[in-house]
Amino acid sequence: MLYRFGEERNLCFALPLGYQLGYPLPFNAHRVKGYRGPRATEFHIMGNHMRFNKPEVEKVMPADTFYFSIIRDPVALAESSFAYYKEIAPAFRKAKGLGDFVDDPNKYYDPRLRNNHYARNLLWFDFGMDNNANFSVELAQHGEAVIRQTFRLILVSEYFDESMILLRHALCWPLDAVVSFSLNAQQQKPSSNSVMGGSWVGKAAVAAGVGARAGRSQGKMLPNLSLTDRQREKLRQWNALDWYLYKAFNRTFWEDIDKFGRAQMEQEVALLRMRREILGRVCLKDDGKPVEAYRIRDKNIRPFQRGVVKILGYELQPGLDNATRMACLRMIRPEIQYKDLLDSKQFPRAVQSQLGQQGQGLLAAGGAFGRHDSSRTGEKMMTGEAEMERERDWDGSRIMKSNQTLKGVREKERLR
Repeated sequence: MLYRFGEERNLCFALPLGYQLGYPLPFNAHRVKGYRGPRATEFHIMGNHMRFNKPEVEKVMPADTFYFSIIRDPVALAESSFAYYKEIAPAFRKAKGLGDFVDDPNKYYDPRLRNNHYARNLLWFDFGMDNNANFSVELAQHGEAVIRQTFRLILVSEYFDESMILLRHALCWPLDAVVSFSLNAQQQKPSSNSVMGGSWVGKAAVAAGVGARAGRSQGKMLPNLSLTDRQREKLRQWNALDWYLYKAFNRTFWEDIDKFGRAQMEQEVALLRMRREILGRVCLKDDGKPVEAYRIRDKNIRPFQRGVVKILGYELQPGLDNATRMACLRMIRPEIQYKDLLDSKQFPRAVQSQLGQQGQGLLAAGGAFGRHDSSRTGEKMMTGEAEMERERDWDGSRIMKSNQTLKGVREKERLR
């Protein structure tokens, strides 16, 4: 979504040289491609994988950057991580199944080994803190406070559609900017795993791979993710710092929705899902159902595969006109291919050669949105009233920003 929004408006991305911003090492500003020093280049969006490191991020992004992130239930997060990173994290590789790991995690877990961060307090780790620290309420409260000092909005993966409504209002985006299809979804049991249902299970937010179909893939058995209620509770204890963060920010999330208005939230979520369904019918084959990668002929939209769990993607409807096809492509293009596309636009070969001679360029990532460049987006700044006229919303009304509150304005009435 961030890639799509920025590409449509010719915004400048803080891109990595590779595909992540030095992860799992703490973020460093010199890993951003084209970085020339603090604030030398105005970047608008930083959205690739990173381990958050605020002082370094602040060297890259403007002072008025809006920081946001998304969290996931630690149990679901562990299920997804075990499925996706089983061959990468030594702690997971040794265990027969997730339940086996949970029964005696210290038997498998060595904090000194590379990639074992996936096996404990991954949220805490990605926010830049020590995931192996012993739990205490005081430490957990301090970590929560540190996150709140920087991040203006923490979204919740289990309530993805509601999260997108809060996000669009916080950023003053039109509804269609937050309409999306589920990307990086892991193969599930046969069910209503359709983009039309509004469900969202994706590795990008490290969502759950629960119920992955039993069978063989690439000659190996799919990971056993089954857990008893007792094992789920043990998993929360093992990830106690993450569990504390999840409860704290989940509570704040619903407080934000209460302030927003439950009725208005229900209305906008319904509109979001309606738009997703409409666009799914327009853009996607097979009624919007994700398909296995081998069925997707176009390599530009074929999702990257890792390990034994199959990552699903989409096929476009045939016969689309050029404008519609481009809009649909932006909604289903996988992260890796999208990053390459943006990189080629932002750093054409001539520029890359020049930057290389000057010894410039490296990488970057994260979950932040920077200020708009009004000359690029066509926005109208009115500093006297602190208002910014943006674009049209789903109902044709203009999007206005006033006192950090999004308001839809019509000529004779105001949307509530």
